Amino acid sequence: MSVSVPTSTLKPLPETMQCIEITEAGGPEVLSLATRALPTPGASEVLIRVIAAGINRPDVFQRQGGYPPPEGASDLPGLEVAGEIVALGNKDGPWQVGDRVCALLSGGGYAEYAVAHQDLCLPIPDPLSATEAAALPETFFTVWHNVFERARLKAGEVLLVHGGASGIGTTAIQLAKALGARVFTTVGNDEKVRVCEKLGAEKAFNYHHHDFVEGIKTTCKGANVILDMVGGDYVQRNIRAAAFQGRIVSIAFLRGSKIKIDLMPVMLKQLVLTGSTLRSQPVADKARIANGLRKQIWPLLAKGQVKPQIHTVLPLADAAKAHQLMESNTHIGKIILRVSDE
Repeated sequence: MSVSVPTSTLKPLPETMQCIEITEAGGPEVLSLATRALPTPGASEVLIRVIAAGINRPDVFQRQGGYPPPEGASDLPGLEVAGEIVALGNKDGPWQVGDRVCALLSGGGYAEYAVAHQDLCLPIPDPLSATEAAALPETFFTVWHNVFERARLKAGEVLLVHGGASGIGTTAIQLAKALGARVFTTVGNDEKVRVCEKLGAEKAFNYHHHDFVEGIKTTCKGANVILDMVGGDYVQRNIRAAAFQGRIVSIAFLRGSKIKIDLMPVMLKQLVLTGSTLRSQPVADKARIANGLRKQIWPLLAKGQVKPQIHTVLPLADAAKAHQLMESNTHIGKIILRVSDE
């Protein structure tokens, strides 16, 4: 059984905190500023004074009632934060009070304080502020696991990323490029084309004007790995765009998950269709992902070779505006909530 172990902190902690609650399933307007008791870290957990929190598409799905938190997780939205550790559930763990970290959460990030598992915290890379580091965990964990662990993207191979201007997309472009892959992507306007190509995409296809299937087949004869968050009619088109023995990874279905497809090309091309969710994975699996990021990707962040792309930073009280912006699909990169001072 987890037992909280109180420890000294940098300064006395308050008994309550401000947070954003989901009052009922619905639109952005159901996000409401509230006051709650400070959470207490259990064994193997830390309490973080949140400086900034990232906004992610799963937060929107949770607000709409379609993505409930796992059993035992906070009902507050928010899957990633950055800030300062102010209390420890285990004094013999790897962290100390005062350490600055970013962390992957199962919930509770839209708040002044959040509890995180000690193995899912990573140090804030020296060049980055906490506000920038809040953009790292959810997207970097997702990309590393799906593109490099599940799909085994290698240097010299071709990656096709749908939604290249999103937080996931801008991360995937940079990581794949930095690790030696050729990168192509799909986006919705010419400004996003320019941004993605500046980040390292060899070609960004504006899907309003160009067929990515023909574009990818003409340019490189097929993609070895496809990262798809669109679903719907894109699934069959991905199969057409994939190279022999290609790997197609689904991480979301903005156009729907129930489709009718022809599987014959999957057999003929020897394709792999796979996918995953991050939130529900066991802590041990997410800790493995964290270790991979720390060894392989954190040095790239420290050198400035990779950097999170932030569209805008809004105060915690404007969480509803942040969700409206995400649903508009006009943003490029991450949307961040600023919770407290650095």
